Amino acid sequence: MPAALHPYLRFPGNAREAFEFYGAALGSQPQFATFGDFGAVPADHPSASAIMHGSLEVTDLIRLYVSDSIEGMTPGPLAVGNNITLAIMGDDEAVIRGAFERLSDGGEVQIPLGPQPWGDVYGAFTDKFGINWQMNISAAS
Repeated sequence: MPAALHPYLRFPGNAREAFEFYGAALGSQPQFATFGDFGAVPADHPSASAIMHGSLEVTDLIRLYVSDSIEGMTPGPLAVGNNITLAIMGDDEAVIRGAFERLSDGGEVQIPLGPQPWGDVYGAFTDKFGINWQMNISAAS
């Protein structure tokens, strides 16, 4: 999949409820993975069932992504304005690495671009204008 820009929404613990509502309204079934599924927190942790990543693929061109905001695992306290992140995702490594390097210049990198437990290369930053970004390079299939 070529690099594409997708909105990524953060919720204060009700991401599953929101995406089930959006899915029903848009005629698509959301997919979810929790912080516990990825081993980001222990299975008995209160946030183990919180959504680490959810996707709602309505059409090839309409895709939304979601996560719950949990302390220590997401960039800063949740507030209107930082609850939406722009995510560039795909398998075009040169485009995505270049975008990460150029857009993060002068900003604050929260997660350096690197390998992740789900098999992809991922990073996150806030640019110098205060906009939150995520970059994900899909692993070769």
